[in-house]
Amino acid sequence: MLERKMDEIIISKAITESYFKDLLETMEVDVAIVGAGPSGMAAAYYLAGNGVRTSVFEKRLSVGGGMWGGGMMFNKIVVQAEGKTILDELDIASIEYQEGYHVAGSVEATSTLCSKAVKAGAKIFNLIGVEDVMIREHDRITGLVLNWTAVSMANLHVDPLVIRAKIVIDATGHAAEVCNIVARKTGAKLEVLGEKSMWAEVGERMILDNTRQVCPGLLVAGMAANAVFNAPRMGAVFGGMLLSGKKVADLAMSLLKKA
Repeated sequence: MLERKMDEIIISKAITESYFKDLLETMEVDVAIVGAGPSGMAAAYYLAGNGVRTSVFEKRLSVGGGMWGGGMMFNKIVVQAEGKTILDELDIASIEYQEGYHVAGSVEATSTLCSKAVKAGAKIFNLIGVEDVMIREHDRITGLVLNWTAVSMANLHVDPLVIRAKIVIDATGHAAEVCNIVARKTGAKLEVLGEKSMWAEVGERMILDNTRQVCPGLLVAGMAANAVFNAPRMGAVFGGMLLSGKKVADLAMSLLKKA
């Protein structure tokens, strides 16, 4: 039994002070990632692991996006051989179902990816959503306008706060939320075409082609990339999502070096 007397004020101060330390440190970052699904978390892992100041904003309570639930709540995911290289790098167990198809547990994959990203140095903020972006000269995206998820859910009129980022990555999945905001704010300079129906073979191939910079300072990864460029969805195969996260991290690092 614990003998130390517990002080609720100390507990509350510890949470508040440590949280606001992280929040203040993330007011200016190298890369801000919106969406903590598999592509966003993979990008955070590779960026932070290379010394890039990286923060991730997830509007939901939990990270992992659609990967948590596997396929139709069967908590298994499939990756192709190329995607398995990332599972192996992260020490996520998998078995070969048949040639070219590998099965992993979605709970292990998601929790390990999150843990690896945090241990690499990425800061993850859940329950925070993006309601606008900062756009400056030449339509360059220079930051995010943030608010608590609870504020939007309750439809409260509460003004947001802003962070500055050299690079923003939209990894919000099917909704392509950041790209849709930018499309509305910049007119025809960015158009979100919407995703096509499921075709795993084509969707997996195109997701890497579509992982790219869509306007100055804004990159797109994961299912958001296919949603922007009218490519198919893939279902519960996640190798392309992980590879997209790695590719967008490489692209972001290349852009940061040129800045």
